[in-house]
Amino acid sequence: MSTQTQTQTQTQTETETETETETIILQTRTSQSHTSAQTPSQDQPPKWLYPKILSAGLSFFVAGVNDGSLGSLIPYIIRSYNINTNTIAILYGTTFGGWFIAALTNSTICQHLDLGSILCIGAALQVLAHVLRSWFAPFPLYAVTFFLASLGQAYNDTHANTFVSELRGAAHRWLGFIHAMYMAGCLSRWNLFYIFPLGLGVVNFALVGLSFHDRVAVLSRKKVTQGATSDDALSSETYQPERESTGKAAAKEIKETLSTPGVWLLSLFFFFFLGAAITAGGWMVEYLIKVRNGDVKNMGYVPAGFYGGAFLGRLVLAEPTHRLGERRMIFIYAVLCVGLQLVFWLVPNIITEAVAVSLLGFFSGPFFATGISVGSKIFRPEIRSSAIAFVFVLGQIGGSIFPAITGIIAARVGVKVLQPMLVGLLGAAGASWLLLPKNAEVHRE
Repeated sequence: MSTQTQTQTQTQTETETETETETIILQTRTSQSHTSAQTPSQDQPPKWLYPKILSAGLSFFVAGVNDGSLGSLIPYIIRSYNINTNTIAILYGTTFGGWFIAALTNSTICQHLDLGSILCIGAALQVLAHVLRSWFAPFPLYAVTFFLASLGQAYNDTHANTFVSELRGAAHRWLGFIHAMYMAGCLSRWNLFYIFPLGLGVVNFALVGLSFHDRVAVLSRKKVTQGATSDDALSSETYQPERESTGKAAAKEIKETLSTPGVWLLSLFFFFFLGAAITAGGWMVEYLIKVRNGDVKNMGYVPAGFYGGAFLGRLVLAEPTHRLGERRMIFIYAVLCVGLQLVFWLVPNIITEAVAVSLLGFFSGPFFATGISVGSKIFRPEIRSSAIAFVFVLGQIGGSIFPAITGIIAARVGVKVLQPMLVGLLGAAGASWLLLPKNAEVHRE
């Protein structure tokens, strides 16, 4: 073969390789354009991303205000509506309904709406929930507001969480920040309700709209690139209608997500962990009043210690957990949490219990952000967004089911059932953490 022929063959091969590489890049960008963040390669994101991170943090703060208030409000809800703990389970049931509907619709809505649009819908639903709560509504309508709030949180917080988890380099720090904001929201006082969260919801909606105004496109048509270079092609796009392909893409993404064992194993961890955290926050006050004979006016400060401890844990422990090994540290924290829960159960002293609960919150603080961080590494890039969203939603379903079960059982045997329930859930969370796949570095981009 002549030198000229070899040169032409080599040039053709290189051109084909470059074209294949560019095609793969373009397909990846197009398929992930509706969920993935524009992630920088530096350890810190550029300044223009900070308003988005702040918006994500406020979204979690608003969610914390909603979730953290219920535990302190349960004694007043029971007495105001003249209901029992069995009826309180309805509130957790409607909350479950919101998260369940979100789990069914998440992949489909992502095929049609960009990130900013989804976040705005979630924020608007939470505003609507608080508008309906701001007057003494009949109990059935009051219960419906929990469905609206959880559906809004599912769209708002799930995608804000995914956005932050895809920030390269310092994602674990920013995840710690937004989840600490959730716990900061849980510290709010019951007597500020419900005008206070309504105002926060409006601010959240406005900030989401401003920060993500560049991500509010409707993805009802498919981008088709022309040309050979990736950057030039993305700047000169034509569009063609996309009907059946959208549904097929959503179904394919769901199928691939649900067929990944790591998705189910991480979901199991969140299912038990959030079940324990929200059950503790929801029933702790009623337990202290009924079982420990605490004063209803003062017992609301005990869950504040739990949420305050979790707030500090999410801020202080994020970095050492990352550096010392996420798998090892989370399991150690889980063992400590089980021990502290046993102290809360077996030592009949409110002061000792308050300290144990605060430490329990502190050591359980990093669970959520670290779990999402690990998930972002073990999931393949093409399913990462949907997988994290599924894990987040299924975990919140656990946070709805177990408090409801606790309320139903408490109506029959008393709220003392809280303690064995929490020990079992924390133990199950620690055990399920050990089942996670260990190839955490395989799919890191």
